[in-house]
Amino acid sequence: MDYQETLRYIESLKGLGIVPGLAGMEALCRELGNPQEALSFVHIAGTNGKGSVLAYVSNTLKCAGYRVGRYLSPVITNYLEKIQIGGRSITREELCRCMEAVKEACGRVTAGGLPHPTLFEVETAAAFLYFKEKQCDIVVLETGMGGREDATNLIQNTKAAVLTPISMDHMQFLGKTLTEIASHKAGIIKNGCYVITAAQDPDVMTLLEREAQTKGCPLTVADRISQIRYGLEKQSFSYVDAFGHKYSRLEISLAGKYQIENAALAVEVISCLGQLGFPVEESRLRQGLFTAKWPGRFEILGRRPLFVMDGAHNEDAAKKLAESVRFYFTNKRIIYIMGMLRDKEYEKVIAQTYAYADQIITLTPPENPRALPALALAEALREYHPRVTAAGSLEEAVEMAFLLAGREDVILAFGSLSYLGRLKAVVRKRLKK
Repeated sequence: MDYQETLRYIESLKGLGIVPGLAGMEALCRELGNPQEALSFVHIAGTNGKGSVLAYVSNTLKCAGYRVGRYLSPVITNYLEKIQIGGRSITREELCRCMEAVKEACGRVTAGGLPHPTLFEVETAAAFLYFKEKQCDIVVLETGMGGREDATNLIQNTKAAVLTPISMDHMQFLGKTLTEIASHKAGIIKNGCYVITAAQDPDVMTLLEREAQTKGCPLTVADRISQIRYGLEKQSFSYVDAFGHKYSRLEISLAGKYQIENAALAVEVISCLGQLGFPVEESRLRQGLFTAKWPGRFEILGRRPLFVMDGAHNEDAAKKLAESVRFYFTNKRIIYIMGMLRDKEYEKVIAQTYAYADQIITLTPPENPRALPALALAEALREYHPRVTAAGSLEEAVEMAFLLAGREDVILAFGSLSYLGRLKAVVRKRLKK
């Protein structure tokens, strides 16, 4: 397959939907020779912060000289971003080759009477194959949904199981209560691995402690943070890891108050990996944290007016976004651009964020069958806010925001991650005029 044929093949698999469980993934990887068995993993689950923690951990390991694979979802700008080594996306040629091998393996799976693997299973298997071929020292892996029955959870050689803050998420698949959801996410914990978690709800923490104890895993909570200094361009904090080492004035360049917690979690992961044969000098840790980038998380696209985009698409992320808005933009006039998916709890996102906006513009996330129409989102917003306008397109929403904003104002675009890549391109084009 060439690149366009590969993309068409990927598109054709979207209709297979989500099938929880590992049976399909086991069959597919068996046909490929189980490439995941040759790899070591940092496995990350949680509701919010997975991508940022992945960025900090993988970038730090890269700076320390390791050959690091990383696998993430969803992507922001380009499909190739999904599979990376050393911060470089897989090439078109390599993607085509790996997908060709996986497609052939899928044919053997279905010939044996089993259902065709889902898109996420196909993508995950292709990533495993690529990382094995490139002989990665370690792979930093983000779950797609949940944990226990997620396709990524086929792996067994987990060095560190990482839990970012867990909140209500994918309830139709994971359960209706926080502990049910946490139980799924705790499924990434493997016998004897290190378990590193952010601060959690008390019931969630009890569940994680019990799971770790059952699997014979040391568990540490990344909560020993002090001397925090916030900023849009640079933030810093001090941290004491589980082994008693104190790091003073660690700096990060990612904005958002919540990034301090994400970075501290990454520091603890790096400390634990050091006990497992992956040592990282402090100078490389500092370099890795500060140079880590993660698009779509309180990312600044322009100034005067300040234009920020953020992937806050659920209640917990909206709470954290609102906290950052209150902290960074007190007494600023703020114009929102909002786009949501209809299967997300958009009314809870609205309730957490509406109060800080002077004007709100809604859009329909383009090219997404799950998109909530701009008019429907605007109607929901008008229950909370008097000044709401539905835009006919993403481009129209951006143009309206620039026309409304003064040079000292703030434009904040948030909601579904699915439209942020295109938004970024539109804003950059607009700023070049």
